[in-house]
Amino acid sequence: MCGIAGIVSHQNVNQELYDALTVLQHRGQDAAGIVTCDDGRLHLRKDNGLTRDVFSTEQMVKLKGTMGIAHVRYPTAGCASSSEAQPFYVNSPFGVTLAHNGNLTNSAQLKKELFIEDQRHLNTNSDSEVLLNIFAHELQMLGKLELNKEDIFKAVAGVHRRCKGAYAVVVMIPNIGIIGFRDPYGIRPIVFGERDLGQGKEFIIASESVALDVLGFNLTRDIEPGEAVFIEESGELHTQQCAEKTQHSPCIFEYVYFARPDSIIDNISVYKARLRMGDKLAEKVQRDWPDHDIDVIIPIPDTSRTSALQMATTLGVKFREGFMKNRYIGRTFIMPGQQMRKKSVRQKLNAIGLEFEGKNVLLVDDSIVRGTTSEQIIQMARDAGAKKVYFASAAPAVRYPNVYGIDMPAAHELIAHNRTEDEICTAIGADKMIYQELDDLIDSVRKGNDKIIKFDTSCFDHEYVTGDIDAAYLENIEALRNDTAQAGGQVETAIIDMPNSI
Repeated sequence: MCGIAGIVSHQNVNQELYDALTVLQHRGQDAAGIVTCDDGRLHLRKDNGLTRDVFSTEQMVKLKGTMGIAHVRYPTAGCASSSEAQPFYVNSPFGVTLAHNGNLTNSAQLKKELFIEDQRHLNTNSDSEVLLNIFAHELQMLGKLELNKEDIFKAVAGVHRRCKGAYAVVVMIPNIGIIGFRDPYGIRPIVFGERDLGQGKEFIIASESVALDVLGFNLTRDIEPGEAVFIEESGELHTQQCAEKTQHSPCIFEYVYFARPDSIIDNISVYKARLRMGDKLAEKVQRDWPDHDIDVIIPIPDTSRTSALQMATTLGVKFREGFMKNRYIGRTFIMPGQQMRKKSVRQKLNAIGLEFEGKNVLLVDDSIVRGTTSEQIIQMARDAGAKKVYFASAAPAVRYPNVYGIDMPAAHELIAHNRTEDEICTAIGADKMIYQELDDLIDSVRKGNDKIIKFDTSCFDHEYVTGDIDAAYLENIEALRNDTAQAGGQVETAIIDMPNSI
């Protein structure tokens, strides 16, 4: 999962792109990058690390220009190499830079086509570089020295014809402008907005609306599946549908875990969706466990807090904060390698003993992926004196890998894969396990926008919306994503170390 942003302004955009990345930092903590354009010249800084660590004052000053794009990253497969930090750049044609959130499902085929047919060299394993070269090749095939909006939209249409999978993208072309576009399924989120500070209209494209709020932009709307938004360097806005066929199927896991609660994605408030998830969980308890003996409901911070609070309110049970979080530790789910995840849990959370001692506690989390974190937290609750520890998940059981840009592990590393709920309960050491029903999760999210007919729920039900995922593909990503491969470096690395600035 990654975060992207692009701004066209009448003033230097370096500081606002930096601020956008700090707001989107929850989407990726592995690397950060910004590229700006000043009088046709590109200025790039990117490296591994958090936004605050990648950009010094000296480096920020060099990022001159009134338009630019930015990216925060965590890897969906393989090692965290600085050569795969984004934005990516290719000099031909025109000098194109790109930042991407998502995952191409036909990248292996595209890499062959790029080398054999398009005669383009790839220097990393990132499918974002594949996408960049596909877009650049589509521009080059136009054979023009100057580009207009029709040319831009033709190039995006070419990307849609060739690329499969999930992609929300921002592209910058010197002296031309910034383009944002989204795959025909709209799997990953991307929005755009505008403001006028007295010098004329300024525009932003970003992964989540919260970036617009913080920077004082008004949210215009989401970029539609298959649509492209082109903002000229002069500040003219153009939009066009570029895909022949679309089916709006956003990833439902954005609402469960990834997105900030103060964001609005596809006209759905993430916060309100999580409130409804809590209501649905409470209704399930009332229906299936009417004589429950829950004394207190405690969230596992932070993402589950909204659902847990609403669940407690609906059930009429006390809500308490039982875990204090060390906010200087990264998101556990994002961390590569099982050993690092295990080590981080007790560094990240500390139990307040008074809230557990002698009580029957229901712990609420947003989801359970590997289960190792849940097991450790349940043990922490018992060590703090809990009499019984029940566990609820605001999402259904995660039984299958996600192939659209979320680093869910190999199937055999998922706690719910080939296990019943009772077996999962035993494995994590809980006294009772409560999972959200898939239909209830879908209802919780869709209530915010009933125009969305289908969500991507593949990690729960094995139904991949792009229709091109088979057993061979899943076996390949399992080899790339399993903890052994990530810890042992079995994934290829780039042949040449490219510089981190231009």
